[in-house]
Amino acid sequence: MITHLAYLHGFRSSPRSFKAQRMQAVVNQLNAGGAGLTYWCPQLPPSPREAVELVERELRTWPADQRAVIGSSLGGFYATVMAERLGCPAIVINPVVEPARDLARYIGEQTSHHDPDDRFFFRPEFVEELNALEVRPTRPERYFALIATGDEVLDWREMQARYAACPMRVVQGSDHSLRDFDAWLPEVLIKLGWPAPKRDQHR
Repeated sequence: MITHLAYLHGFRSSPRSFKAQRMQAVVNQLNAGGAGLTYWCPQLPPSPREAVELVERELRTWPADQRAVIGSSLGGFYATVMAERLGCPAIVINPVVEPARDLARYIGEQTSHHDPDDRFFFRPEFVEELNALEVRPTRPERYFALIATGDEVLDWREMQARYAACPMRVVQGSDHSLRDFDAWLPEVLIKLGWPAPKRDQHR
């Protein structure tokens, strides 16, 4: 059973994303029943190199056979990096598969989705950092991919092709944020070895 879980948010996102908060709520509920789970959802720095170093440093302090990572969009790419480096299970949600290509267009000042006053600069060298981190799944059994055909940001076919050998759920419709995450949450929890939340506290 997974006892330590990291959630990695996407580009311009934050720990305030609804999926991150939903996972926090699940952990809180299970811990109220004595599960003793650890949940960590950091605000990732704009630098991909720094983001990966931050996550790897934390995950290396966790029990090797009880840690897992879940990531959405760019966080899904980072989760793949962690799975390959540390051998931990990874759940990826609409993961970016060509981050250097896709994020090159965002060089310049950016704002957070959840706080327009939170601004950061996405630097040209960050694209090179993404190139240096290029990774592909080598142990399919470590992964579970949730991919939405209605993703308006990324091409779901590219994601499906990259994780083709991995356990996968292709969601018909939905969107990049996977707005119907709750519908697939039980499947995510099964992959983690966690019980489903009680129905009266699920909403």
